[in-house]
Amino acid sequence: MALILHIETATNICSVALSDDEKLLALRETSRTNSHSEKITVFVQEVLAESKTEIKDIDAVNVSMGPGSYTGLRIGVSVAKGLCYALDKPLISTGTLTAMAYGAMQQCPDMDNSTLLCPMLDARRMEVYYALFKKNMHEILPPCAKIMDEHSFSDVLKDHRLLLFGDGMDKCKTLFEKNQDIDFLCDFVPSAKHMIIPALQKFHDHIFENIAYFEPFYLKDFIAGKPNVKGLK
Repeated sequence: MALILHIETATNICSVALSDDEKLLALRETSRTNSHSEKITVFVQEVLAESKTEIKDIDAVNVSMGPGSYTGLRIGVSVAKGLCYALDKPLISTGTLTAMAYGAMQQCPDMDNSTLLCPMLDARRMEVYYALFKKNMHEILPPCAKIMDEHSFSDVLKDHRLLLFGDGMDKCKTLFEKNQDIDFLCDFVPSAKHMIIPALQKFHDHIFENIAYFEPFYLKDFIAGKPNVKGLK
């Protein structure tokens, strides 16, 4: 038995789940904007109370490691590391896009083997964070940042269909809506419950993070915009 607390704050969803092996015991989540810092510890308390579990009895804490929102990632990782320090429990990290792929596969179990899962997160302007996974969850393209255009998936579509999902899909749907080889999972929502299976695999393989040095996977460094000084002497 492995009691694992899962924390997802990398997206606009603030989500906390508690699982016993593969079984979801309790879940709390909200899509309210900028509520992560307000809700995260409350949700931890609520999932523990609902499942009648004491915090000292959990076996590990699993946190969504990114890519995603800079602020959201910092909040989730800070809470996860704090719990692990206080409880002397191992820290597990799950890639945000990986967890999304597991969630989409659970939502579409009858998906054709030739279709690739493409989780997408909104970055800025027409840029998205995305990765590509086979149905068996084998990653064939690691997380990357890309400015999308109508030719972005031309090479991939020679041999595969694509299933796009996530809030990054929304901003580029018009680019691909006429492509017969691209499908859209429009009702997909990121959730801590999607992190259960990959976290359990890492727990059994003893793949844990160094609590002192672990940092979120931002994918890109934050770069502040420069003022437009064209023409100034």
